[in-house]
Amino acid sequence: MPSHPPSHAAAPEPPARPTPQRPTSLVGNLLRGALIGTAETVPGVSGGTVALVVGIYSELIGSASELISALRVLVTGPQRGARARAHLAAVSWRVLLPVGLGMAAAVVLVAGPMAHAVEHHPEQMRGLFLGMVLASVVVPVRMVLQAPERSPLAAGSPARRLQWRHLLAGAAAAVVTWLLVSMSPAQAQPNPPVIVLAAAVAVSALVLPGLSGSFLLLTVGLYQPTLRAVADRDLGYLALFVVGAALGLALVVKVLQWLLTHHQTMTLSALAGLMVGGTRALWPWRDEANHLLSPGNNAGPVLLLGVAGFVVVTLVVMADGLVARRAAREQAARLAAAEHF
Repeated sequence: MPSHPPSHAAAPEPPARPTPQRPTSLVGNLLRGALIGTAETVPGVSGGTVALVVGIYSELIGSASELISALRVLVTGPQRGARARAHLAAVSWRVLLPVGLGMAAAVVLVAGPMAHAVEHHPEQMRGLFLGMVLASVVVPVRMVLQAPERSPLAAGSPARRLQWRHLLAGAAAAVVTWLLVSMSPAQAQPNPPVIVLAAAVAVSALVLPGLSGSFLLLTVGLYQPTLRAVADRDLGYLALFVVGAALGLALVVKVLQWLLTHHQTMTLSALAGLMVGGTRALWPWRDEANHLLSPGNNAGPVLLLGVAGFVVVTLVVMADGLVARRAAREQAARLAAAEHF
């Protein structure tokens, strides 16, 4: 029999080593966090939208969900240690930690000047914020009208996706919010339960691009007190706010995610109505009893700031749309390549 040269099995390749993080990625994530934190201090500018634009929204929401799951199984689940470690291992710490640090640093640095501006130039700042919020209302509406074709939302033309019940939900949310923010300032004192509840609701705004946590605080009269607490290092107020934010992450965020999954159109319609109704809190001209007044002699600068705020948020929303379309094209290309092979 002819002899064959001995066959040598190929040695298994060593496992690929993880790609080391580039030095610039840490700095980049710090800067991304600073942008998100700065956005969260400005009513009408959504930190969730900025997170989408800078490309880390999915990682942040996914990591937050894993952290919540880890805490839940530590408290209630069987095999707590192993399951909690599995959830914690799924957290993108290389993104979450520097982004969180950047956000905290930005909030601390911006809170003082922002509180000073709101306190000493209330009409001008409300005009700026009003323009920003009006521009951001388009985001939840666009999310309904641009629903994927496979979604139940996409049945029929874009105009038909908004049915009368969705419009009714939006109108009801707008009216209720308008009435709530019509309360006199004496009815919305920053007592502990209000602080905790407001923080829980405000932190949920990170889940939905287009919704501003600072705007929600502003509608209940806690925007300026919260900025002042950060600037003055009011540890008692901040501790209550942190408790509320933790409860919001554990409860409100999960509820909002469920609503967006199972009742997306209704939820987005109500959120759009909430934003419209809340604009009453941003009308620049008012008296001490919170009654709205006609524009005063300084209407020109206020209107210019309102237009500037509208333009800034419109540019951010347009950038968000460009990022979303590019991601959709890349996903379509990957699916086409997978089908080809």
